[in-house]
Amino acid sequence: MITIVMGSFQSLPDDHQYRTLSQKTGFSLEQIAILHNRFKQLSQNEETLRRDDLKTIQDLESNPIRSQIIEAFFDSRNFQKEGVGSVEEIGFEEFLTVMSYFRAPPQHITEEQREEMRRAKLRFLFNMHDTDNDGTITLEEYRHVVEELLSRSGALGRETAKGIADAAMLEVASISVGPMAPDEFYEGITFEHFLKVCKFVHLYA
Repeated sequence: MITIVMGSFQSLPDDHQYRTLSQKTGFSLEQIAILHNRFKQLSQNEETLRRDDLKTIQDLESNPIRSQIIEAFFDSRNFQKEGVGSVEEIGFEEFLTVMSYFRAPPQHITEEQREEMRRAKLRFLFNMHDTDNDGTITLEEYRHVVEELLSRSGALGRETAKGIADAAMLEVASISVGPMAPDEFYEGITFEHFLKVCKFVHLYA
């Protein structure tokens, strides 16, 4: 895991490290400075962040997928090319990299660049729900997300939410692999299946 010493970010905004992070994440130097201040607040001026630090964010308290959002910051797949598993703490560079998945794309980019950003964001969303890191969102993983979204609102019970999740998974299977025989078992959503399902989903406002 790469950890950047926070003292090095006290220099001027044209510092080489700021510019390197700007090129990597797409954030402006000003945005990086603002996010660095937020990082320092959350970490209480420590060099790394832990899960408990993110649990103090009030805006996340009522979010039904709070645990998945927090875990995404520690999922090494989201900041390392061949990342596997999760880490216990992250430095500012990892924090900034994960934050970049929530960033809207620049206005003046090519369609190829726009599609590349969209694919990266979908991979991030996929990783968020592939909790066991096996490359597939299983029925149990998908069911858990749907149950959390629906039942925590109080409008639906868990059994109803479970039924909706099961029906939604069957719909995903029909889109991904076509009609299935009664005795066939759909193992789960691969990333390629996920891309098919999200083909017409707009990720940006």
